[in-house]
Amino acid sequence: MTTTESSGSGDVSRSMELLWGTGERATRGPKPGLTLDRIVTAAIELADAEGLAAVSMRRLSTELGAGTMSLYRHVPGRAELVDLMLDRVQGEGAHAPEPHAAEPHAAEPDTADSDTAEPAPGWRKTVERAARDELALYQAHPWLLSVNQTRPVLGPGAVGGMESMLAGIKDTGLSDPELISVIIMVSGYVSGVARTQVHAVEVRQVTGISDDEFWRAQEPMLSTVMTSGRYPLMAALSPEAFGPDFDHFEFGLQRLLDGLEVLVEQRAKR
Repeated sequence: MTTTESSGSGDVSRSMELLWGTGERATRGPKPGLTLDRIVTAAIELADAEGLAAVSMRRLSTELGAGTMSLYRHVPGRAELVDLMLDRVQGEGAHAPEPHAAEPHAAEPDTADSDTAEPAPGWRKTVERAARDELALYQAHPWLLSVNQTRPVLGPGAVGGMESMLAGIKDTGLSDPELISVIIMVSGYVSGVARTQVHAVEVRQVTGISDDEFWRAQEPMLSTVMTSGRYPLMAALSPEAFGPDFDHFEFGLQRLLDGLEVLVEQRAKR
């Protein structure tokens, strides 16, 4: 899957207005029941089923049973619609941070409540959950990988996800730039794994050839090559080395977290 689109490629100001609920201008004319929410939902469903390239204002108007021009009364164009789609699905995986209730006066802690309250998950569990949620998001919406998001348009979904992540890792002792770097690092790892997984599904669908059939076609030549003595380390690998049972995602995630834990422990000693 190649990157074919960029977030923020339309009218960014209008995208921001629509994302934050200050910009829908439809006051007359559209078919009753047609709303920005319905348009975005239909666009996501279409992209999930057929890919982002299938999403056009004309196609959406057909899916929604509305005139094409009626859609433009709600959203100025496809580029802004993509911004709305991105933020909507990003919000699916975001865990909203717990609000901090203001205490009217200092009081003795309620020991009964404190004994039963669940402890904070800790930074490592926070990052683990965020990584797994992001992977699930790519699996549910593979078209996300076709969008260049180096210039993200920050709506409630994106900002809420960042807020939730920061709430879970802020006590690591890392500086603000380092906290953002943690988020970038984890997201980069997850998107790389997700891209491989999505490509694996796509190639099976496009070629009609299963993974087993693909590797069996190479087996006669590889058997000869591996017994030639030219590649002793490859030849010595166990049959499980390339098997499907090993969870490469979890292995890599845990090693990434192990490395980060070393840094957090170093900061704690300062």
